[in-house]
Amino acid sequence: MPTDAPAPGTGAPPAATDVIHDIGYRHYDGPRLGRGYARRSLFTQSLRAAYGLGRSAKSKVPPALLFGIMALVALIVVAVAIGTNMDELPLEYTDYAIFLQPVIFLFIAAQAPVAVSRDLRFRTVPLYFSRPIERVDYVAAKYGAMASALFILTATPLVVLYIGALLGKFDFTDQTKGFAQALVSVALLSLLFAGIGLAIAALTPRRGFGVAAVIAAFTVPFGAVSALQGIAWEQDNLDAIGWFALFSPIGLVDNVQSTFLGATPATAAPEPVDPSTAAGTAALLLALAVTAGCYLLLLRRYRKAGL
Repeated sequence: MPTDAPAPGTGAPPAATDVIHDIGYRHYDGPRLGRGYARRSLFTQSLRAAYGLGRSAKSKVPPALLFGIMALVALIVVAVAIGTNMDELPLEYTDYAIFLQPVIFLFIAAQAPVAVSRDLRFRTVPLYFSRPIERVDYVAAKYGAMASALFILTATPLVVLYIGALLGKFDFTDQTKGFAQALVSVALLSLLFAGIGLAIAALTPRRGFGVAAVIAAFTVPFGAVSALQGIAWEQDNLDAIGWFALFSPIGLVDNVQSTFLGATPATAAPEPVDPSTAAGTAALLLALAVTAGCYLLLLRRYRKAGL
């Protein structure tokens, strides 16, 4: 029966039952902030998440604990140097990250999956790409945030050492030079480690697998290289020690800072052995190549993840 037909026995059409409700929705007519704002927002959110900010209390404990260890050891070194009337710090600035590398390994292993695995697991990556943000923006924001988080972790204790050295009235020129060299070293370390950690963590949406894989990627090569360097020392093949370092991420950083920044090599040999200029140059080129390669691998990974 047509809806406008008269009601039976009345000769009048029925009353309309369809109603349009005004729910107060208005289209957004403000400024369009675009890709740059989205990229910066994602960077900020990812950097905060690396230290548990904006997350649950349980998520804040591991990064806070690791950050506290890095800073506390620096305070102890300064206290020992000043309390025993030393004329310099007992630990060189460039050696600090090398000696505290287990803490750095744990940090990148715990936080790299947080940066990328959750988005893959809950399939939120396509939601990012439905906004004015491209894959290159997503990867750049995540990479920059993780590298920045690592730089904060490794540079903060250097600042503590430097301030403590100045308060202890150590030589200003020597301390400033060592501090600047160490900042360059940890900047390279942050870029390299962030790339390796994110590239591995992005392979699986499961955080546990990502944590285990990242730890293995840093600790297994370090152990193997240390063993090979010890054997080379016993066989008096000192030149091979620097070349073996190329097979470990921390060894790359050690070679670079030993060759170009005047740092004392932190090898597994009983005594420091300076790498050859060729080994140091190869370490620098390989570190840059690995960093760029990890970035490209992430771009390739998210071409598929966004489908």
